[in-house]
Amino acid sequence: MRLVRALDRHRRVTAVPFQAPGTPAAHGLTVAECEAAAWAITPDPGRRRYRGAAAVNAALAVALGTWLPVRFYELPGVRRIQDAVYAWVARSRSRLRGDVPFCDRYPERCGKRMGDRG
Repeated sequence: MRLVRALDRHRRVTAVPFQAPGTPAAHGLTVAECEAAAWAITPDPGRRRYRGAAAVNAALAVALGTWLPVRFYELPGVRRIQDAVYAWVARSRSRLRGDVPFCDRYPERCGKRMGDRG
């Protein structure tokens, strides 16, 4: 998300951590769906939902102000490659460097103590 934020000069993308109480339900998702993949949801009207690599492309498209990332994703063969890379990253995310998880940074907003995972 850091890349999307850096590219989003007009602040068109709103990133919401799914761990915040009520967030999944507010967007018609389950916690399990949110744990499995990133989601991008366009605002009403015409609300569309994108999952995984498609969500990354949708967020980049909105941040850049062009739907080219989504159109590129839809090219023959590109979707399969990006989905495979996304699946690997999702499986490996606990071993990859990244941001401090939301609940570790804001335990009071998750009802958890620092370091609690369950």
